[in-house]
Amino acid sequence: MVLEDVMDRWKDAVDAHDPERVAAGFTEDAIFQGLKPYGVGRSAIAAYYDSQPIGLKAEYKVLETRRLSDEMVLGYLNVDFSFTDRPTISVYLSVLVKGDLIAHYQVSRLPN
Repeated sequence: MVLEDVMDRWKDAVDAHDPERVAAGFTEDAIFQGLKPYGVGRSAIAAYYDSQPIGLKAEYKVLETRRLSDEMVLGYLNVDFSFTDRPTISVYLSVLVKGDLIAHYQVSRLPN
């Protein structure tokens, strides 16, 4: 499935702390909203992941998918980000995949 392939590449790059490879998995004009103010484009995405601590790991589970067109898939996921020195952060992630690249990434941290 396209969504899992895209998210597996994202996870591998996040786990390797390779910000440029993470950013390469996004469209040139991707809208990116992590847990900091949003950014647009690969340079903003690379800077965001470069600021993340070494040892950050991501585990995801796809909760819902919708095929919006032949080349667009909407995904809703649960992601656990683990760290070497602090508790795991659980978030919900919406992604819009265009072809095999992420065009929109929106994290929500909901209260437990």
